[in-house]
Amino acid sequence: MLSFWAVMALAFLLAPTGVFAAPHASIVIDARSGEVLHEENADARLHPASLTKMMTLYITFQELERGSISLDSMVTVTKHAASQPPSRLGLKPGQKIAVRYLIRAAAIKSANDAAAALGDFIGGNQDDFARRMTRTAKALGMTNTTFKNANGLTAPGHLSSARDMTTLGRHLFYDFPQYYNIFSRRSSDAGVATVNSTNRRFLDAYKGADGIKTGYTVAAGFNLTASAERDGKRLIATIFGATSTANRNAEMTKLLNKAFEKARKNAPFNPPEAPAATDALVAQADTALPEVEDGAGKTLRVATGMDSSPRPLARPAALAPETVTAAAEAVDAMQDGILGALAEATGGEEVIESQATELADAAVPAATLAVDDVERASASAETALPAEGLPSEEALAEAVANLPADALPPDALPADPAAATATAAADAQPLPFQIASAAAVAPPKRKSPIYDDAATGPDPAEAPEVVSFSTSGDRHWGITVGRYGSSYEAEKALLKMQLVESATLSTSRPKVMQKSGGFEATFVGLTQDQADLACRRLQARSVTCFTIGE
Repeated sequence: MLSFWAVMALAFLLAPTGVFAAPHASIVIDARSGEVLHEENADARLHPASLTKMMTLYITFQELERGSISLDSMVTVTKHAASQPPSRLGLKPGQKIAVRYLIRAAAIKSANDAAAALGDFIGGNQDDFARRMTRTAKALGMTNTTFKNANGLTAPGHLSSARDMTTLGRHLFYDFPQYYNIFSRRSSDAGVATVNSTNRRFLDAYKGADGIKTGYTVAAGFNLTASAERDGKRLIATIFGATSTANRNAEMTKLLNKAFEKARKNAPFNPPEAPAATDALVAQADTALPEVEDGAGKTLRVATGMDSSPRPLARPAALAPETVTAAAEAVDAMQDGILGALAEATGGEEVIESQATELADAAVPAATLAVDDVERASASAETALPAEGLPSEEALAEAVANLPADALPPDALPADPAAATATAAADAQPLPFQIASAAAVAPPKRKSPIYDDAATGPDPAEAPEVVSFSTSGDRHWGITVGRYGSSYEAEKALLKMQLVESATLSTSRPKVMQKSGGFEATFVGLTQDQADLACRRLQARSVTCFTIGE
C-alpha cells in the first residue's frame, strides 16, 4: 500500500501544470519608440530562468566590441561551468572551446554550461560576473533586476521583471545589430555538437519573428522574450509564467497580433541609448580577478577609453607626394554637398572603414554576416579608423586614393595595395554632384540586425544612366525617408540614404515629390521585398522609413 507522502508526490507529478502555475506577467512595446502597447504585472520581480542568458550574451558582445576578447578566444572550462545541470552542451572540466561556440550554445540551445563558461571566462568567477551583470542591468534602466548567476538557474535573489527583460531585448537589437541574427538561427555548429533552437517552434510559426530567447524552470514557468517585424513595425514582448511551451507560444501570438493592430505606422523613432561609462564598468568588474581552479588564470584587462584621437600613420610606400596631390585634387573637386552628405550618412568613421569591409562584403553576403564573420570583418577595419570624430580631408583623400575611379568590384582589385593606391590616385576624376553617382561610393559598414537578402545591382561603371524607370515585374513599391522644407534638402537626404544603403537601393530610382507641407524624399522602382528590407535596414540605423506601394 502506498504511503500518504507517496500518494501526495504522485498527485503532484500527475496534476495539471496550471494547478501549480508560476506567477504570470506580460508586456509588449513598440521597439521603434519604446511605447508600451500592453502590460500586465510587468514590474513584478519574478524568476527570469534562461532569459538571464540575454544579459550574459550582452556582456559578451560588449567584450567583443571592446576587443578584450575575440570570437576565436579559447576558453578553458571550469569545474563550476562543467557541473551545471541540463540543458547542457556537455562540456568537461579543463576542456578548451572557442567563444563563438559558447555564444551559439547559450543563445540557441540555452546551454547552462556554455553560459557559465562565458561568465567564468569574462568575470573570473560566478559571483563577480553576476555583480557585473547587475551593474550593467542598472545602467540599462532595468530597475527590478538582480542577477546571481550567468545562466538563470533558480537562486535566492535572482529576479527580474517582464519590463526589464523587454528593455534588455531592445538593447540587444539596437546596441549589437551585428550579432542579433544569432537569435533567429534554428540550428548551428557549437564545436562539439550541432545545437537546435529552443525557440524554433515560435520562429517557424509566427510571421516576422526573429528572436529572442526562451526560458523555463519550475519556479519561473515558461518564459519568452520575442521580437517580430511586420509592415515596418517592430515589436518586442515578454511573457513570464506560461504553463507550457504551446501555451506560451499561443499567448505570445495573441499579444503580438493585437499589438501590431494597435501600433502606429508612423511611430516616432527613439532608439535606446547604450549604457554610459562602460569602460568604468569593465574596470570595476575585472579588478583583482581571482585564479579559477582548473580553468582560466587571472586575466588582466586594460580599459580602452582614449583621451585623444590620433590620426592613423600614413602608409610609407603609398603616399608619395605626387600621389597625395592627385588624391587631394580629386577630393577638392567634390562639391561641399557630397562631403556633408558623407559625414552625415556615415558618422565620419565609416567612410574609411568601408575600404576594410568592402572585400568582406563581396565574399560574404550580408545575409550570412553573423557571429562567425563579424570578428574577422571588424578586425581589419579597426586599424584604419580614428577613435572618434569625423575624418579629415586628408583621410578622405586617402580613402579615394584607395578606390579606382571606375568603382572596380572588390574581386578585381590588384593584389598589391601600393599599386592599387597609385593607380587609383592617377585615374581619380572629380565626381559630379548628382544622386546617381552615389552608387560608386564604397558600401558602408553593415550592421543590419536581420538577414540582408539585398540583390546587388550592376557595376556602376557599366550601368547606363536611368532616364525612366519601369514598374513592371512587381517593381511598383518604394520607400519614403522623410518630408523636407525644400527640394534641395530632400535631394541631399536621398543622397545620404543611397550612400548608407547602396546594397539595397542600388536598383531604385531616387525621386522628390512635392506634397502639401513640403517635399517628400522617396526611392521608387523596388519590389515589395526590397522595399521592406531597405526600410528595416534604415530603421536599424535610426532613420525613419516607411514603405509605399499599390
